[in-house]
Amino acid sequence: MAIPTFVDRVTLRVGGGDGGNGCASVHREKFKPLGGPDGGNGGDGGSVILRVDPGLTTLVDYHRQSVRRAENGQPGQGSHRHGAQGADVVLPVPAGTLVRDAETGEALVDLAAPDAEAVIARGGKGGLGNEALASTARKAPGFALLGEPGENRLVNLELKVVADVGLVGFPSAGKSSLIAAISRARPKVADYPFTTLVPNLGVVVAGEETFTVADVPGLIEGASLGKGLGHDFLRHIERCVVLVHVVDCATFEPGRDPLADLRVIEAELTAHGGLADRPRLVALNKVDVADAALIAAMAEGEIAALLDTELDPAHADGSPRVFRVSAKTGEGLRALRFAMARLVAARRATPSAPPARLVLTPAPVAGGAEFTVVRQGDGAGGLVWRVRGTKPERWTLQTDFANNEAVGYLADRLHRLGIEDELTRLGAQPGDAVAIGPEAAPVVFDFAPQIDMGAESLGVRGEDARLEDVRPAVRRRRERDADYRAAREEAMAGVDRSDDWRSVRRRNLAQALAGDGSGEAAVDDGDDEADGVEVVWTYGEPDGEAGDGE
Repeated sequence: MAIPTFVDRVTLRVGGGDGGNGCASVHREKFKPLGGPDGGNGGDGGSVILRVDPGLTTLVDYHRQSVRRAENGQPGQGSHRHGAQGADVVLPVPAGTLVRDAETGEALVDLAAPDAEAVIARGGKGGLGNEALASTARKAPGFALLGEPGENRLVNLELKVVADVGLVGFPSAGKSSLIAAISRARPKVADYPFTTLVPNLGVVVAGEETFTVADVPGLIEGASLGKGLGHDFLRHIERCVVLVHVVDCATFEPGRDPLADLRVIEAELTAHGGLADRPRLVALNKVDVADAALIAAMAEGEIAALLDTELDPAHADGSPRVFRVSAKTGEGLRALRFAMARLVAARRATPSAPPARLVLTPAPVAGGAEFTVVRQGDGAGGLVWRVRGTKPERWTLQTDFANNEAVGYLADRLHRLGIEDELTRLGAQPGDAVAIGPEAAPVVFDFAPQIDMGAESLGVRGEDARLEDVRPAVRRRRERDADYRAAREEAMAGVDRSDDWRSVRRRNLAQALAGDGSGEAAVDDGDDEADGVEVVWTYGEPDGEAGDGE
């Protein structure tokens, strides 16, 4: 199958690169057992960009290869290293390319200016590493966020030729011969209908004015309804500022004459719509044929009157608008070129606001709640609470559900956003199904205000349970300190606080050892007025021998 050289309409599937995942890492260095989190962020995915290339005139490259995707972002690494960003994919297109969403038909962007460009598929954002997730309440996160997927969409690229003057008329009216005679364009010319199958562009110079002329395939009656080839190419004259009717005065087809041909073409232009404000010129072609010259002379006055009164009265300024020309001999071509240049110069000099350009921009953030909660049936007699919103859906995509701490972090974010409170207000019960995420593949949770992490339970949102754990060495040290303080308080009970408690404890121990060996001894230091307390000391038998009281 032959591949066409001119393509003005293609369907293109584009995809932005996925963002790289964040890294969960802890700094490790000699003599630094608790170096802290040092996981880097993932890199952003690349985007798909359309950019106008003045040297292009066709979309044939995307007819051959209709799938384009940008690079993914690289994942983050330890030691504070962030992932590399994915490279953008820049797709050159001709000036005049209109981009539409293939699923909705919405016009996304109109690339008419020579330097225009637009992002049609944005890359996903990279996930945050645990270094970026650390806070005063969560000093050592054991998780990182996943990268967001890139934007994927199916778009239609539609080329509308950008030219100053458009030549319209029946097939074999001599449009291709005319553009070849007034410019350096060399389109295919033959003596059969529909010789021109693709638009042809030519650059014309008239005095100090330089402008472009477009020759589109011939139109027939019913072209706006899809007959012939005109339906596919009528859009190429939408950007022209001047329309030139090329009328065949030498046709031998029955029922055709210059006036009737002009009315048929105008009816098709009116049915297509959007061309009523364009100034018109009429070129009565092929006057080098004897009979055609007579027909052109007879029809010239009627056509001029029709333009001034019915077809184009807004631009009736007394200047000639009907010309008898011959693309073969060159008769009348100079006057036609200067008439085109005059209208083009007048339109260029007219101060007017630049045409509104459709630009692909993010959807505006709507006021009010950042999410909605709707109770829906699950199709099996049960129910599900459907949560929709940009933030909760994006957070769900960023969560690694294989990591319990990451799930707890997601629960913390959803709680702060107010989703749990809204579910409770609407009557959700523990154990109810809650769905968050894309319509096709949502993530389903069991509603529970307290989210379990492993064998522990997160009581207060945002706290890391590991920070509350006590190491065994610290626990033993605290137990020894508690025993020490208890022994000191026991020894100093009823004793002058000015005495050293260690001396008091040694004295009490000596008195206990001087007892009668019964295991309990009433010790009196001889100065009851000084201390006023009877100390009882319980002891075992040292060295395995019973005390003898001596």
